[in-house]
Amino acid sequence: MLGAAVFSGADAVYLGLTGFNARRTAGNFTPEELQEAVSFCHARGVKVHVTLNTLVYDRELAGLADAVRAVAAAGADAVIADDLATAQLVKSIAPTLYLHGSTQMSVHTPEGAKELAALGYDRVILARELSLEEIRAVCEASPIEVEVFVHGALCMGVSGQCMMSAFLGGRSGNRGACAGPCRLPFDASPNLRPGQPGRACHLSLKDMDYIPHLRELMDAGVASVKIEGRLRTPEYAAAVVTACRAVCAGQPYDEKLVRDIFSRSGFTDGYLTNRNDGKMFGVRTEADAEATRAATPKARELFRRELQRVPVRYTVSGGVEDGGIKLTAADADGHKVSVYSADEPQPAQKDPLPGVERALGKTGGTPFVMAGLTAEAGEGGLGFLPGSVWNEMRREALDKLLEKRSEVRPHATQDITLPAYPAHTVGQVPALAARFANAAQCPADAVEKLQYLIFPIAAAESIPAAWRGKTLLELPRVMFGKLEQKTAARLDALQDAGFAGAVVNNPAQLRLADGWTLYGGLGLNVTNPMSAARYAALGMQGMLLQPETALTAMTAIAPGVPTAALCYGHLPLMLTRACPLRNVRDCGKCQGGGTLRDRKGRDFTVTCSAPGGAGVRTVYNPVPLYMGERLREMPVDVAIAAFTTETPARAAQILAMLLDARPFDNEFTRGLYYTNN
Repeated sequence: MLGAAVFSGADAVYLGLTGFNARRTAGNFTPEELQEAVSFCHARGVKVHVTLNTLVYDRELAGLADAVRAVAAAGADAVIADDLATAQLVKSIAPTLYLHGSTQMSVHTPEGAKELAALGYDRVILARELSLEEIRAVCEASPIEVEVFVHGALCMGVSGQCMMSAFLGGRSGNRGACAGPCRLPFDASPNLRPGQPGRACHLSLKDMDYIPHLRELMDAGVASVKIEGRLRTPEYAAAVVTACRAVCAGQPYDEKLVRDIFSRSGFTDGYLTNRNDGKMFGVRTEADAEATRAATPKARELFRRELQRVPVRYTVSGGVEDGGIKLTAADADGHKVSVYSADEPQPAQKDPLPGVERALGKTGGTPFVMAGLTAEAGEGGLGFLPGSVWNEMRREALDKLLEKRSEVRPHATQDITLPAYPAHTVGQVPALAARFANAAQCPADAVEKLQYLIFPIAAAESIPAAWRGKTLLELPRVMFGKLEQKTAARLDALQDAGFAGAVVNNPAQLRLADGWTLYGGLGLNVTNPMSAARYAALGMQGMLLQPETALTAMTAIAPGVPTAALCYGHLPLMLTRACPLRNVRDCGKCQGGGTLRDRKGRDFTVTCSAPGGAGVRTVYNPVPLYMGERLREMPVDVAIAAFTTETPARAAQILAMLLDARPFDNEFTRGLYYTNN
């Protein structure tokens, strides 16, 4: 895959180091293989970006530090990271390594890009769900480079905000092990009989294809476009890279080859063009697979020989009176080598330079292309050498130049000692807080018994004044469209309205909520003590730990401010801008949600944050998490009951069970709290 991407013309490659990347099921690189890969790429002028973009736990921090050292030792160009612990280790161990904010960070707004710059990132890789106008707005405001995905698989869920694979199959997408459950049947069809298995795949998006829009993305200010290809074939990489290069050069490309080498019944550009409709969805058919088999030999030809792209300038000196010829080859990066002819040149009958130029220009099979020739002949002239001698001198010179360009240049590293983080106390019953969808859902007689109330900021005006002193306003995990500006305006308007604080769910909100008492929410994905300490240093007065975190891993997180974990709730498995319900109806006929039926006959509730088409959809686990009679086993300061679609009466029942530490009265799950992470 690496060879195909480089030989067909990629300017940079991104790849996984074994253990800490978002494609753990791909064939990733060991530290030794990484060094070979960097050597191979740098010799050809190609940059290498290493993905260390999974959530990490306390027991893995030492290994993560070793991984950063391995990346630095290999001389790679950048690390793609999402967890703030990874970012901190990169900057403290190898400061000259560039740091790219992974799409797993869910950054999608101008303020998000500004915050990543403030956190020390050099580039932001935006969420895939943005329109061209939204991308342009980020580019115009961003102090750092902006990168976007341009082709390949589309996750249904917003990257970094999906827990479906973890909770349905025990393989976390946030930990690089996504099993792709969204490609399985999740059926939004109406009138399914109770328990009838779903058959349609209404969570399966077509692959994105923005290749026809590449010039628009360039004009918008995008610095880099990336192809999602780590679980595909070398032929796929070559076909898409070749197409992108052609468009960037203003040339036509083979659209049929790109479609045939892999698609799910075609492609979508729905996000980029603001057409988020049912046409975005598709599945891989046997016809698609047959097209791929037929197209593979043609695509394979694209990387049979490598692209010649490294300019080399030759200088020939000496001649008849000097008894030999010196050939010097130099590149634009300051590398220079010289070789000498074994044969003495003979007096020339005619100008030898045209023949010399032809011989030296035969650089096929190498990454080099001749950029110029300078002759510095002695007094007797350059003289004549057989073409075979010039060919041999050229091969020797280019081999030496390639070897010199292949030399590993490791980054300087600094020795660090990982902090010794305190452990959280275990065995105490945490205080109880509750999150409600709106004020009407909250039982008034339970308010005094709860340490905090949490409501979406959209419900702020309806919260009684008497409740506000213990109410935290939850900010949205994603703010597509104009929602960032609306959220900022609402925060300003509510600053003096008596609320206890704001729950931050995205890096952008560290800036938007300036002046508020801040608490970290679900969207920040806190799983280890180093990232928790970093958020505490950024002003968090408390934080919710990511729900995939086992209780044993929670014990290691005690950042000096209160920690919290969910003790009840239908977990939000997926946050998505695309609407699965649009497979069967349009927004005008939607009342703000519906259900999806899986292949086992279970119904998953889908809600929309803004019915009418501008909202974000959430898919909830049908079975709630419950820890009521085991609260004492939770090593956190606050246990949060998260109510979403429950009736007020049901919310009151569940709160009573939690307050009395009673077992649950229906089917429930302990989630991943008792797994080994």
